[in-house]
Amino acid sequence: MSRLFRRLPAVLALLALASCAGSYMPPEEPSMFRNLAQPGAVLDVAEAVKMISGFRVHEGLPPVTLDPELTRMAQAQAELMARRDKLEHNLGRPFAARLKASGFDAVRAAENIGAGYHTLAEAFSGWRNSPPHRTNMLLPGATRMGIAAVYTPRSKYKVFWSLELAQPDEKKS
Repeated sequence: MSRLFRRLPAVLALLALASCAGSYMPPEEPSMFRNLAQPGAVLDVAEAVKMISGFRVHEGLPPVTLDPELTRMAQAQAELMARRDKLEHNLGRPFAARLKASGFDAVRAAENIGAGYHTLAEAFSGWRNSPPHRTNMLLPGATRMGIAAVYTPRSKYKVFWSLELAQPDEKKS
């Protein structure tokens, strides 16, 4: 009997742990690591703005905010590249012509595109580690951005990206 009483606390502790195990919810994976190469996956645009702004601020530049017109441009470019399964700035029209047609008055602007990056973290790292793309993300004076990622299952790339950064012409606003 004394042997049973000695083991009782251990048995009760195990039962208590077992009851907790059923309610454990592992932490959600950060959205920057969300796999966008699957149906229904959605880019966390707020996280993208946060990452690019943080990078810019770390480099002594102003942060960027999301701009609806630049976001529409990025979405259209990513969709066009996905539809044609081709990574190119000048599909349809060159970037400068698309920017002008959008009505966005910019002092300066830049575009990064990409394909095959399945997560925001991969796209950001790829651009950061590529000198011309890094230069675009660090565009002096830029305070606005738009970004899009489009999934296309028939492509070897699976995901096409477009990032627009711009310094608005405040004199015309």
